[in-house]
Amino acid sequence: MTSTATRPGRAAITARTLRTDRWWLPPLITVVGLGAWVTYATVRVFLHDDYWVEAYHYLTPFYSPCVTERCVEEAAHFGRFLPGWWIIPDAAMTLPFLLLFRLTCYYYRKAYYRAFWLSPPACAVPDGHRRYTGETRFPLIFQNVHRYAFYAAAIISVINTYDAALAQATGLGLGNVILWVNVIMLWAYTLSCHSCRHIAGGRLKHFSKHPIRYRFWTFVSALNVRHMQLAWITLGTLALTDFYIMALAAGWFSDLRIIN
Repeated sequence: MTSTATRPGRAAITARTLRTDRWWLPPLITVVGLGAWVTYATVRVFLHDDYWVEAYHYLTPFYSPCVTERCVEEAAHFGRFLPGWWIIPDAAMTLPFLLLFRLTCYYYRKAYYRAFWLSPPACAVPDGHRRYTGETRFPLIFQNVHRYAFYAAAIISVINTYDAALAQATGLGLGNVILWVNVIMLWAYTLSCHSCRHIAGGRLKHFSKHPIRYRFWTFVSALNVRHMQLAWITLGTLALTDFYIMALAAGWFSDLRIIN
């Protein structure tokens, strides 16, 4: 005895999406947030001014390390070996790698794919493009360099730590606290990277034979859960640190000193 099962066709839905919630709000917030940060950072990087507070050795991370001929000699901890053309940022040695690390970050990919490219803007909302090729073609195939950009970001975090330590030698002020909070958050974001998690525990068949790597992997895994939050927090701490040092260097107000 045989029976024939009939399957209904797809529902004829003409609406772009059946979602009734404000699905467009998260992409909009991302556009505004990232757009504002990129605008501020770009302006500050090309101002070439108010980045160094001589009295307390405060150097903004946007200009670290300062390596062009424009740099104040005391702020050039690694020398001034690049020409002082306006188009060259004073931190030209590190900014490209930081940009590469952030652009290829797994969370930021999700954020700007949805917000700027509408690919897709939200779950259950059609893609804004007719075709989808993933990250298999130019230029998105270069997203795979993220694993290598991680090493550069780790080195840059070491440099930021060095800057905070140098400033600490002059005493303790609010600027020192802001610098250290920024450094700690940058380390947390960098170590929470998916590539770091793979470096810590990838390719291991037996964690019991590698107790040190296992402990580091569990630590990184705990940070990895907060990767999205840390990505946004570090944008905030970077902007706050730069703005505070800029304000001090411009003479808008004085640093709140705790220990001189």
